[in-house]
Amino acid sequence: MNTMIYMEYKFLVEPLQPASDILIAELGEVGFESFVEEETGILAYIQKDDWHVNILDGLYILENKGFYISYTFKEIAQENWNATWERNFQPIMVDGRCMVRAPFHEPLSVDYDIIIEPKMSFGTGHHETTHMMLQHILQLDLKNKTVLDMGCGTGVLAILASKHGAKQLDAIDIDNWCYLNSLENVERNGIENIDVLEGDAGLLHERSYDVIIANINRNILLEDIPKYSDCLIEDGVLLVSGFYLEDLPLITKKCLEVDLRFEKKLEKNNWVAAKYVF
Repeated sequence: MNTMIYMEYKFLVEPLQPASDILIAELGEVGFESFVEEETGILAYIQKDDWHVNILDGLYILENKGFYISYTFKEIAQENWNATWERNFQPIMVDGRCMVRAPFHEPLSVDYDIIIEPKMSFGTGHHETTHMMLQHILQLDLKNKTVLDMGCGTGVLAILASKHGAKQLDAIDIDNWCYLNSLENVERNGIENIDVLEGDAGLLHERSYDVIIANINRNILLEDIPKYSDCLIEDGVLLVSGFYLEDLPLITKKCLEVDLRFEKKLEKNNWVAAKYVF
Protein backbone atom coordinates (compact mmCIF):
# COMPACT_ATOMS: atom_id res chain seq x y z
CA MET A 1 0.00 0.00 0.00
CA ASN A 2 1.46 3.36 -1.02
CA THR A 3 1.92 5.96 1.70
CA MET A 4 0.19 9.23 0.92
CA ILE A 5 2.55 12.22 1.09
CA TYR A 6 1.32 15.63 2.23
CA MET A 7 2.77 19.09 2.46
CA GLU A 8 2.24 20.62 5.89
CA TYR A 9 2.17 24.42 6.17
CA LYS A 10 2.50 26.02 9.59
CA PHE A 11 1.06 29.56 9.58
CA LEU A 12 1.61 32.07 12.39
CA VAL A 13 -1.23 34.61 12.27
CA GLU A 14 -1.54 37.99 14.06
CA PRO A 15 -4.20 38.94 14.91
CA LEU A 16 -5.73 35.47 14.82
CA GLN A 17 -9.22 36.48 13.65
CA PRO A 18 -10.68 37.09 11.18
CA ALA A 19 -7.41 36.36 9.37
CA SER A 20 -7.42 32.62 10.13
CA ASP A 21 -10.94 32.11 8.75
CA ILE A 22 -10.08 34.04 5.58
CA LEU A 23 -6.81 32.13 5.19
CA ILE A 24 -8.55 28.75 5.56
CA ALA A 25 -11.15 29.74 2.97
CA GLU A 26 -8.50 30.86 0.47
CA LEU A 27 -6.32 27.79 1.05
CA GLY A 28 -9.34 25.56 0.47
CA GLU A 29 -9.87 27.19 -2.91
CA VAL A 30 -6.34 26.29 -4.05
CA GLY A 31 -6.50 22.67 -2.95
CA PHE A 32 -5.65 22.41 0.74
CA GLU A 33 -7.74 19.64 2.29
CA SER A 34 -7.43 19.78 6.06
CA PHE A 35 -6.72 22.35 8.73
CA VAL A 36 -5.85 22.29 12.43
CA GLU A 37 -6.41 25.49 14.41
CA GLU A 38 -3.71 26.35 16.94
CA GLU A 39 -3.39 29.13 19.50
CA THR A 40 -0.98 31.07 17.27
CA GLY A 41 -2.29 30.17 13.81
CA ILE A 42 -3.16 27.12 11.73
CA LEU A 43 -1.67 24.00 10.23
CA ALA A 44 -2.77 23.32 6.65
CA TYR A 45 -2.37 20.12 4.62
CA ILE A 46 -2.36 19.45 0.88
CA GLN A 47 -1.49 16.29 -1.05
CA LYS A 48 1.96 16.63 -2.57
CA ASP A 49 0.59 15.62 -5.98
CA ASP A 50 -1.70 18.69 -5.86
CA TRP A 51 1.02 21.04 -4.61
CA HIS A 52 3.49 23.35 -6.34
CA VAL A 53 6.02 25.73 -4.86
CA ASN A 54 4.09 28.85 -5.93
CA ILE A 55 0.69 27.66 -4.67
CA LEU A 56 0.30 30.60 -2.26
CA ASP A 57 0.98 33.27 -4.88
CA GLY A 58 -1.86 35.77 -5.15
CA LEU A 59 -3.65 34.92 -1.91
CA TYR A 60 -5.39 38.10 -0.76
CA ILE A 61 -4.86 37.49 2.96
CA LEU A 62 -1.08 37.16 2.60
CA GLU A 63 -0.90 40.54 0.89
CA ASN A 64 -3.20 42.34 3.34
CA LYS A 65 -1.18 44.80 5.44
CA GLY A 66 -3.70 44.58 8.28
CA PHE A 67 -2.41 41.14 9.29
CA TYR A 68 0.98 39.60 9.95
CA ILE A 69 1.20 36.07 8.58
CA SER A 70 4.36 34.02 8.29
CA TYR A 71 4.72 30.36 7.40
CA THR A 72 7.00 27.40 6.98
CA PHE A 73 6.29 24.16 5.15
CA LYS A 74 7.57 20.61 5.02
CA GLU A 75 6.80 17.23 3.52
CA ILE A 76 4.98 14.80 5.81
CA ALA A 77 3.64 11.26 5.44
CA GLN A 78 0.14 10.51 6.72
CA GLU A 79 1.39 8.06 9.34
CA ASN A 80 3.77 10.72 10.66
CA TRP A 81 0.83 13.11 11.09
CA ASN A 82 -1.09 10.40 12.93
CA ALA A 83 1.90 9.66 15.18
CA THR A 84 2.21 13.36 16.06
CA TRP A 85 -1.48 13.47 16.92
CA GLU A 86 -1.24 10.34 19.08
CA ARG A 87 1.59 11.84 21.11
CA ASN A 88 -0.47 14.93 21.91
CA PHE A 89 -4.03 13.64 22.13
CA GLN A 90 -5.45 13.16 25.61
CA PRO A 91 -8.97 11.84 26.27
CA ILE A 92 -11.57 14.39 27.29
CA MET A 93 -14.59 14.22 29.55
CA VAL A 94 -17.77 16.20 28.86
CA ASP A 95 -20.01 16.96 31.85
CA GLY A 96 -18.96 13.71 33.50
CA ARG A 97 -21.14 11.76 31.06
CA CYS A 98 -19.30 11.54 27.73
CA MET A 99 -15.72 10.46 27.13
CA VAL A 100 -14.03 11.11 23.79
CA ARG A 101 -10.88 9.05 23.45
CA ALA A 102 -8.54 7.45 20.97
CA PRO A 103 -8.48 3.68 20.34
CA PHE A 104 -5.31 3.38 22.43
CA HIS A 105 -6.86 4.96 25.56
CA GLU A 106 -8.40 2.83 28.29
CA PRO A 107 -12.19 3.27 28.58
CA LEU A 108 -13.85 4.60 31.73
CA SER A 109 -17.31 3.96 33.12
CA VAL A 110 -19.40 6.72 31.52
CA ASP A 111 -22.79 7.03 29.84
CA TYR A 112 -21.25 7.55 26.41
CA ASP A 113 -17.83 6.24 25.40
CA ILE A 114 -16.80 7.59 21.98
CA ILE A 115 -13.69 6.43 20.14
CA ILE A 116 -12.31 8.93 17.62
CA GLU A 117 -9.27 8.72 15.38
CA PRO A 118 -9.31 12.02 13.47
CA LYS A 119 -6.78 11.35 10.66
CA MET A 120 -6.40 15.01 9.66
CA SER A 121 -10.03 15.92 10.37
CA PHE A 122 -11.60 18.32 12.86
CA GLY A 123 -13.51 17.19 15.90
CA THR A 124 -11.79 15.45 18.80
CA GLY A 125 -13.75 17.42 21.38
CA HIS A 126 -10.72 19.45 22.44
CA HIS A 127 -11.72 22.58 20.56
CA GLU A 128 -14.13 24.79 22.47
CA THR A 129 -16.82 24.63 19.80
CA THR A 130 -16.88 20.82 19.62
CA HIS A 131 -16.88 20.53 23.40
CA MET A 132 -19.83 22.92 23.74
CA MET A 133 -21.80 21.19 21.00
CA LEU A 134 -21.32 17.89 22.82
CA GLN A 135 -22.71 19.62 25.93
CA HIS A 136 -25.74 20.87 23.99
CA ILE A 137 -26.43 17.40 22.61
CA LEU A 138 -26.32 15.87 26.09
CA GLN A 139 -29.03 18.34 27.17
CA LEU A 140 -31.43 17.38 24.36
CA ASP A 141 -34.09 14.70 24.32
CA LEU A 142 -33.17 12.91 21.10
CA LYS A 143 -35.24 9.76 21.54
CA ASN A 144 -36.66 8.76 18.15
CA LYS A 145 -35.48 12.06 16.58
CA THR A 146 -33.94 12.57 13.14
CA VAL A 147 -30.68 14.51 13.23
CA LEU A 148 -28.35 16.22 10.75
CA ASP A 149 -24.68 16.83 11.58
CA MET A 150 -23.59 19.43 9.01
CA GLY A 151 -19.84 19.82 8.59
CA CYS A 152 -19.38 16.61 10.56
CA GLY A 153 -15.55 16.49 10.64
CA THR A 154 -14.74 13.28 12.51
CA GLY A 155 -18.44 12.47 13.02
CA VAL A 156 -18.14 12.83 16.81
CA LEU A 157 -21.31 14.93 17.20
CA ALA A 158 -23.42 12.56 15.13
CA ILE A 159 -22.00 9.59 17.03
CA LEU A 160 -22.97 11.11 20.39
CA ALA A 161 -26.42 12.02 19.05
CA SER A 162 -26.92 8.43 17.97
CA LYS A 163 -25.79 7.03 21.30
CA HIS A 164 -28.04 9.61 23.03
CA GLY A 165 -31.14 8.18 21.38
CA ALA A 166 -31.52 9.63 17.87
CA LYS A 167 -33.41 7.40 15.46
CA GLN A 168 -31.77 8.28 12.15
CA LEU A 169 -28.92 10.63 11.30
CA ASP A 170 -27.18 12.19 8.32
CA ALA A 171 -23.57 13.38 8.67
CA ILE A 172 -22.35 15.63 5.84
CA ASP A 173 -18.97 17.18 5.10
CA ILE A 174 -17.55 18.71 1.94
CA ASP A 175 -13.98 17.65 2.82
CA ASN A 176 -13.07 14.19 1.50
CA TRP A 177 -10.80 13.47 4.47
CA CYS A 178 -13.66 14.27 6.85
CA TYR A 179 -16.11 12.15 4.85
CA LEU A 180 -13.80 9.12 4.92
CA ASN A 181 -12.82 9.68 8.54
CA SER A 182 -16.47 9.94 9.64
CA LEU A 183 -17.21 6.65 7.88
CA GLU A 184 -14.35 5.01 9.79
CA ASN A 185 -15.36 6.48 13.16
CA VAL A 186 -19.02 5.56 12.71
CA GLU A 187 -17.97 1.96 12.06
CA ARG A 188 -15.42 2.06 14.89
CA ASN A 189 -18.18 2.98 17.35
CA GLY A 190 -20.57 0.31 16.09
CA ILE A 191 -23.16 2.84 14.88
CA GLU A 192 -25.61 1.64 12.24
CA ASN A 193 -28.07 4.54 11.89
CA ILE A 194 -25.76 7.28 10.54
CA ASP A 195 -25.58 7.91 6.79
CA VAL A 196 -22.31 9.74 5.98
CA LEU A 197 -22.44 11.90 2.84
CA GLU A 198 -19.82 13.95 1.01
CA GLY A 199 -21.01 17.39 -0.06
CA ASP A 200 -22.50 20.66 1.16
CA ALA A 201 -25.94 22.11 1.91
CA GLY A 202 -26.95 21.37 -1.67
CA LEU A 203 -27.60 17.80 -0.50
CA LEU A 204 -30.40 18.94 1.81
CA HIS A 205 -33.10 19.31 -0.83
CA GLU A 206 -36.37 17.74 0.40
CA ARG A 207 -34.74 16.31 3.55
CA SER A 208 -36.25 17.03 6.97
CA TYR A 209 -34.94 16.77 10.53
CA ASP A 210 -35.97 17.25 14.14
CA VAL A 211 -32.49 18.54 15.04
CA ILE A 212 -29.75 20.12 12.95
CA ILE A 213 -26.20 20.47 14.29
CA ALA A 214 -23.82 22.78 12.41
CA ASN A 215 -20.35 23.47 13.79
CA ILE A 216 -18.79 25.24 10.81
CA ASN A 217 -17.92 28.95 10.67
CA ARG A 218 -19.78 32.25 10.66
CA ASN A 219 -19.85 32.90 6.93
CA ILE A 220 -21.06 29.44 5.93
CA LEU A 221 -23.66 29.51 8.71
CA LEU A 222 -24.98 32.87 7.52
CA GLU A 223 -25.29 31.49 4.00
CA ASP A 224 -26.87 28.17 4.96
CA ILE A 225 -29.18 28.99 7.89
CA PRO A 226 -32.15 29.53 5.52
CA LYS A 227 -31.53 26.05 4.09
CA TYR A 228 -31.43 24.59 7.59
CA SER A 229 -34.72 26.30 8.40
CA ASP A 230 -36.32 24.76 5.32
CA CYS A 231 -35.30 21.31 6.59
CA LEU A 232 -36.46 21.64 10.19
CA ILE A 233 -39.83 20.24 11.19
CA GLU A 234 -42.15 22.15 13.53
CA ASP A 235 -40.56 22.66 16.98
CA GLY A 236 -37.23 21.60 15.50
CA VAL A 237 -33.90 22.58 17.06
CA LEU A 238 -30.85 24.18 15.44
CA LEU A 239 -27.49 24.03 17.25
CA VAL A 240 -24.75 26.19 15.74
CA SER A 241 -21.15 26.94 16.63
CA GLY A 242 -17.85 27.86 15.02
CA PHE A 243 -18.03 31.62 15.67
CA TYR A 244 -17.16 34.20 18.31
CA LEU A 245 -19.35 35.96 20.85
CA GLU A 246 -19.28 39.19 18.83
CA ASP A 247 -20.77 37.30 15.86
CA LEU A 248 -23.78 36.05 17.81
CA PRO A 249 -26.02 39.06 16.93
CA LEU A 250 -25.42 38.42 13.20
CA ILE A 251 -26.26 34.74 13.57
CA THR A 252 -29.37 35.50 15.63
CA LYS A 253 -30.55 38.13 13.13
CA LYS A 254 -30.24 35.63 10.27
CA CYS A 255 -32.11 33.00 12.30
CA LEU A 256 -34.94 35.42 13.11
CA GLU A 257 -35.35 36.11 9.39
CA VAL A 258 -36.31 32.45 8.91
CA ASP A 259 -38.44 32.09 12.07
CA LEU A 260 -35.78 30.55 14.28
CA ARG A 261 -35.76 32.09 17.76
CA PHE A 262 -32.79 32.18 20.08
CA GLU A 263 -33.12 30.03 23.21
CA LYS A 264 -29.73 29.84 24.90
CA LYS A 265 -25.97 29.81 24.41
CA LEU A 266 -22.81 28.34 25.88
CA GLU A 267 -19.55 30.33 25.93
CA LYS A 268 -15.95 29.23 26.24
CA ASN A 269 -12.89 31.40 25.59
CA ASN A 270 -15.04 33.80 23.50
CA TRP A 271 -16.35 30.94 21.32
CA VAL A 272 -20.12 30.41 21.31
CA ALA A 273 -22.47 27.48 20.74
CA ALA A 274 -26.10 28.62 20.44
CA LYS A 275 -29.46 26.89 20.42
CA TYR A 276 -32.38 28.09 18.26
CA VAL A 277 -35.87 26.63 18.00
CA PHE A 278 -38.24 26.64 15.05
